[in-house]
Amino acid sequence: MGNMLEWFDWTLYGVLSTYLAATFFSKTDPQSALLSTLAVFAGGFVARPLGGFLFGRLGDRVGRRVTLLVTMLTLSFSTLAMALIPSYDQIGVWASLLLLLLRIIQGLAHGGEAGISYTYVAEIAPPERRGLWTSAVYVSVMIGVMGATATAAVLANVLGDAAMGEWGWRLGFGVGAVLAVYVLVMRRSAGESQVFEEQQAVAEQQPSHHAGRGVDRRRLWRACLAMFLLSSATNVVYYTWVTFAPVNAISIEGMSPSGAYTASLLAQFVALFAIVGFGRLSDRVGRRPMVIAFGVVVIALVVPIQRMLTDQPWTLFVAQGLGLTAWALIVGLYPALMAELAPTAARARTVGLMTSAAAAVFGGTAPYLYTWFSGTDRLWAYYTYVVALAVVTIVVAVSIRETKGVDLNADLHDEDRAEAGRPRVQVRDSQA
Repeated sequence: MGNMLEWFDWTLYGVLSTYLAATFFSKTDPQSALLSTLAVFAGGFVARPLGGFLFGRLGDRVGRRVTLLVTMLTLSFSTLAMALIPSYDQIGVWASLLLLLLRIIQGLAHGGEAGISYTYVAEIAPPERRGLWTSAVYVSVMIGVMGATATAAVLANVLGDAAMGEWGWRLGFGVGAVLAVYVLVMRRSAGESQVFEEQQAVAEQQPSHHAGRGVDRRRLWRACLAMFLLSSATNVVYYTWVTFAPVNAISIEGMSPSGAYTASLLAQFVALFAIVGFGRLSDRVGRRPMVIAFGVVVIALVVPIQRMLTDQPWTLFVAQGLGLTAWALIVGLYPALMAELAPTAARARTVGLMTSAAAAVFGGTAPYLYTWFSGTDRLWAYYTYVVALAVVTIVVAVSIRETKGVDLNADLHDEDRAEAGRPRVQVRDSQA
């Protein structure tokens, strides 16, 4: 529920970006206002790596549960404040600056939430079903995205374009802030990860292993690089074919807002089943084959998906449905893979930092690049960019070792350390 609400609030900015552009920026140049809104959207991503590291460090020291409460409080504050910012007509450029500040605060919380939620669910899952269990993370992501899309669709249909542009979009952010109270109550009753508790017990006996001080730095950097590159195409595909698909259909193809949001919502519903199915499949065939399949399918679909889009809502449903199915190939197992690649003693901060850094570099810039290339009639360059990232994903997947079912409380490189004469930390088995 908490992860769902995090993504509801985060995504709402994207699906309502056309209204935010008209409210918080000058109306003299609508294209420039939209690009400015997307630039603020990217600004939130700049804060995500810092949030991933800071909240991840907190999670590695005091626990996953407490950190999840802190990230929810931070995100709730920023979301409520967004609903209350005066417009550009009222306070001028201060409206734009306040929007940027709150988006940065939201980015800090979101970066921390992502890393901690991946780590928490992976650590409480049985090793043989970790892919299936962690697919719940992106099921909640999609439900949050669907909730944001549905909210925009309902408000647009009920209020109409005029009221929606003047004040209706603020109701969406208000809903997210109110739901946060319920989520905070739920998170207070969550139990701590047994894996973390065992790590703390080991740290008391072996202080050198506390908070990552016993991590092999060379292996750590290799894991970080793999996590960063494996997240590149994943983020670009998500923000191109999920969050901003209806926005692009409205602003570029001229599709009606209500039709675009409805078609997008139906495509996202179909993706829920694909995410669970591919997560379970990765428990059987492994993580690497699924990641390679994702890269191949993205290369095959990127151009056809973009070219089939017109101003008719059904074309968005088909195009986004195909894109989401390709994306589900990797996100069904993505949290499990990130947790399995990360070193034991610094898992939360490593996962939080690298996934958020990749989201900032690749995801945060994707909508801006798409809009800019589209406006200059050079979408072929954007297609080339997506294909190149898919190729990188395939290469990295081939180069890493299979991680399916590994013990999350034993460093993946213990055997190498033992051969080098370093002491190994033995921890008891932690079946869920």
